[in-house]
Amino acid sequence: EIQLVESGGGSVQAGGALRLSCAAPGYTFRTSCMAWFRQAPGKEREWIATTSSIIATPNVANSLQGRFTTSRDNDNNQLTLSMNNLTPEDSGIYYCAADHGGACYSRRKSADFRYWGQGTQVTVSS
Repeated sequence: EIQLVESGGGSVQAGGALRLSCAAPGYTFRTSCMAWFRQAPGKEREWIATTSSIIATPNVANSLQGRFTTSRDNDNNQLTLSMNNLTPEDSGIYYCAADHGGACYSRRKSADFRYWGQGTQVTVSS
């Protein structure tokens, strides 16, 4: 069974920064398609970014470009989400997701990914 484990969530004041990590022990990380999503209370899950194993630049949601970025460490099976200038609207549960096979870079839907972490809470106070 593939397990993804997020960490790094917490509480921060508006304008602050957080870095989330996603570990994927035992998973074929190097060739996988990885992504970040988030979900605020009462809202649908929102796509943040997708990173491909063959394209260096991640695909980041237009609304989050300039504040959010993701990177991957294939040697250590780890995905990172760096978030800057956070606002209360960024609060929610953040998930990493993974899949393999087929095209990757354009994947933006929850249904595009079979494997999910349990999520980590991010709370931004004003």
